[in-house]
Amino acid sequence: MGFFSDFKASLMKGDVLSLATAVVIGGAFGKIVGSAVDDVIMPIVGLLTGGIDFTQKFVTLDGNSYADLAAAKTAGAAVITYGNLVQAIINFIIIAFFIFVVLRAAEKAKKKEEVAPAAPAGPTQEELLTQIRDLLKK
Repeated sequence: MGFFSDFKASLMKGDVLSLATAVVIGGAFGKIVGSAVDDVIMPIVGLLTGGIDFTQKFVTLDGNSYADLAAAKTAGAAVITYGNLVQAIINFIIIAFFIFVVLRAAEKAKKKEEVAPAAPAGPTQEELLTQIRDLLKK
């Protein structure tokens, strides 16, 4: 086989297509969770913490004091934006939780499929031997 036919065959394998689908869905899922964190959860956390906006939390490395992150960046100061790290950790925890919930639901659905009703039990060996005996008597 040629290079391109081998490449096409490897792309058409079920595992590769499943992986590609998972990557696309994961990207979309990440955007949904990111929006949920930025637009819903972080404002609530900010409210609970007294109006703190974590994305504006930073430490300057030059020792100067700036009014906000934008002013520090405009001045060209080296900053550590630890608030973004806090928000990224919250994003990770929420994504991990949602993935756990989805996988748990998938496992429960799989178990329900596996617990299909058993086929009706046929006659036991003793019943078959009894039937054979009775047929031989006739």
